[in-house]
Amino acid sequence: MYPVAGERRAGSVPVHVAIIMDGNGRWAASRGLPLLAGHRAGAEAVQRCIRAAVASGVKWLTLYAFSSENWRRTPQEVADLTSLLRYYLRYKVAELAAKGVRIRIIGDLSRFAPDVRAEARRAELETASNTVLTVVLALSYGGRADIMQAALRMAKAVQDGTLAPGQIDEDVFGGFLMTADMPDPDIVVRTSGESRLSNFLLWQSAYAELIFIETLWPDFDAGHFDAVLQIYSRRERRFGARPV
Repeated sequence: MYPVAGERRAGSVPVHVAIIMDGNGRWAASRGLPLLAGHRAGAEAVQRCIRAAVASGVKWLTLYAFSSENWRRTPQEVADLTSLLRYYLRYKVAELAAKGVRIRIIGDLSRFAPDVRAEARRAELETASNTVLTVVLALSYGGRADIMQAALRMAKAVQDGTLAPGQIDEDVFGGFLMTADMPDPDIVVRTSGESRLSNFLLWQSAYAELIFIETLWPDFDAGHFDAVLQIYSRRERRFGARPV
């Protein structure tokens, strides 16, 4: 039986929530503000989302912060996004570390400037021992590229004789993905009313609950996060099996 509104089943808090943060541009345009203002407001929403995840007991939070396709945007927008990323990695990580947050990065960091790469690695190292919440920043990340690099690395292992073709199964393949040390997401959320995954965690989201909400990302707050968990609690996850 489904719980009533405002109630969650015992033990129904997801382990891993992944979010496609969409709507910064539309948020800014609707207010007559420059695009950068939307991205800055979106960065504040990230802080609210992390606090909500900690409060709810979620252990993993993956944020699609910069997709591999975002490099196609205008040089000015890429520069603005990179500048915001640099600022938050440099000045906000200490606040997160004090809350017990660990930072993990997935994606192709080689496309960023050396100082951004250094700040990203420093954030990972300085928070590595924290256990309250792991925040995974997907930076220059694409699901297809992740699957491709995993396939290439696995093929190299077979070629080198360290892996036999007969040993390959889904678990082995998953071990070559950038997310090898992470649980698969229980929920994938997308804001702004769009209903697609946009190349985000394609392999990992095979059995995730997909939740699409109309709210633009800069308006996302603890109430929206809790509403997502409420929706999750009312869904029955079967993983292909029939209910007993």
